[in-house]
Amino acid sequence: MKGSVRRYMLLKGAGKVMMMAFLAMTTGIIIFGQEPPPRPITVTVTSQGLSFGTFTQGAAGGTVTVTATGTRSATGDVVLLSLTPLHSSAMYEVVGNPGTLVSLLNGPDVFLPGSNGGSLQLTIGASEPVSPFVITTLPPVATYLYVGGTLTIGSPASNPPGSYSGTFDITFIQE
Repeated sequence: MKGSVRRYMLLKGAGKVMMMAFLAMTTGIIIFGQEPPPRPITVTVTSQGLSFGTFTQGAAGGTVTVTATGTRSATGDVVLLSLTPLHSSAMYEVVGNPGTLVSLLNGPDVFLPGSNGGSLQLTIGASEPVSPFVITTLPPVATYLYVGGTLTIGSPASNPPGSYSGTFDITFIQE
């Protein structure tokens, strides 16, 4: 008799589990296990760097801005030219778990040295998607992030024609 009682108790316990599963299926409740642990984001610098294209300046200088979406504009006596190299926003690939919140912290302004002397001031601009943003893709698919900036250009004497290049810092903060 003791054996039959034990079997009955096992069946009774299994019946409760089956009944709970049946109730969950019929009431529309979705049951999930534990979510995956946080995954550090990875950021890859692509071959598309921030480029302001070609331009010429008058006596007063001005600015050239490339937005995160790739639109270029100028102020002051700066004239935009349609020659190579072409202008582009910087592009990064960001990979992480869906739902990860990422913020950007732009570094300080930097001065880009010129091939013929002088230097241009670079101010990093806004991003697209706008910071902070939420990763919506599943790894290994990347979320593409675009960053623009503004160059401040002086007179031809202080910023002679030539090629100006350098690096800038952006900190990616995973929240």
